[in-house]
Amino acid sequence: MSRFCANCGKELPEGADVCIECGKTVVKENMQSPTVNVNVQTNSTDVSPKSRLAAFLLCTFLGGLGVHRFYVGKVGTGILWLLTCGVFGIGVLIDWIMILCGSFKDNDGKVITDWNA
Repeated sequence: MSRFCANCGKELPEGADVCIECGKTVVKENMQSPTVNVNVQTNSTDVSPKSRLAAFLLCTFLGGLGVHRFYVGKVGTGILWLLTCGVFGIGVLIDWIMILCGSFKDNDGKVITDWNA
């Protein structure tokens, strides 16, 4: 049975591992391709040490005063929430939903995910 190089198309000698014409490595038939195991882990530096439960409770009961934003280090928007009653309630609602969904971030851009911190 003849084999041909996938790179240049030349016929390969029997048992060849490298194409004589182009020098490319030849994949042998009946060999399994290497298996690559990938472990996907969240980098611990991307997760905030702040408590998601504390942020949720602060947003629920004191969201109009921006206390949850002060808690996560967002002082500027905390002051804005304080002066505008949570941007007229809409900002508090958005923050509340983001905290519940796990996409609320602290001042360093780290996601607040841990309910028990």
